[in-house]
Amino acid sequence: MGTPKQNPMAWKYCGDQIKRWRAKAGVTREQLAQAACYDVESVRSMEAGRRRPSLKLLQAADELCDAKGMLVAAHPYLAPEPMPTRTDALFDVEKEAVAYYFYEPLYIPGLLQTEAYARAILSNPMPPVKNAVIEERLAIRLKRQERLAQPEVLFSFTIYEAAFHTSIGGREVMKEQLHRLLEVEHSRNIQIQVVPTGRISPSGLGGSLMILETIDNEQYAYVETHKTNALHSEPRLVGELSRCHAMIRALALTVPESAQLIRKTLELL
Repeated sequence: MGTPKQNPMAWKYCGDQIKRWRAKAGVTREQLAQAACYDVESVRSMEAGRRRPSLKLLQAADELCDAKGMLVAAHPYLAPEPMPTRTDALFDVEKEAVAYYFYEPLYIPGLLQTEAYARAILSNPMPPVKNAVIEERLAIRLKRQERLAQPEVLFSFTIYEAAFHTSIGGREVMKEQLHRLLEVEHSRNIQIQVVPTGRISPSGLGGSLMILETIDNEQYAYVETHKTNALHSEPRLVGELSRCHAMIRALALTVPESAQLIRKTLELL
């Protein structure tokens, strides 16, 4: 995973159009922010193209500026390309996500990893990379975990039990990692559910899956397999992947049962 890519030109063009329509209609940025229920800095960022202009902002601007649907019409062109993109595109969507639904068959999900566990995974890539690249990837992974502290964002993690028995980093690293999972047991916005060994069909072991939902009810699916990853926005495919995730999650234990299984695993380490 490298550094996030530059913001798409479509965002900048759309933001500039919002600003031009606003100026023509005599609408201040403060008025637009109030109508769209955003703070002024968020509107400034969207007008500058640093953030993707949301549907909510486009609707408010369209109404205030009497654009007759011309601003709202830009919304479909601001989404990531339907074709698979690199991991970097995920960062842009994550900024707007209000719900994350993860499934991971072999590893602890990155947002829940301890530094030691993450370092053990990233330190032996194939093919090898420079130490500086490893440190950069580790810093990015740990930085992403700051999202967990936002209580209004929902995180649902479904983990196959096999991930607890990979011995990544050794016994002490795995013990610390399992303790980390138990730390969020009573969190209001973080849920961890475990699928016991033997319940997953071979097709469910092919790679990790993440479904993201934005405040505007847009859904994206991020799929990661061996050496490949893709962010999808095409509704038909996202719907299909969402159903796959739902079927896997239906096989999982409840949150309390999952915590009990994690404790039993810890006792055996």
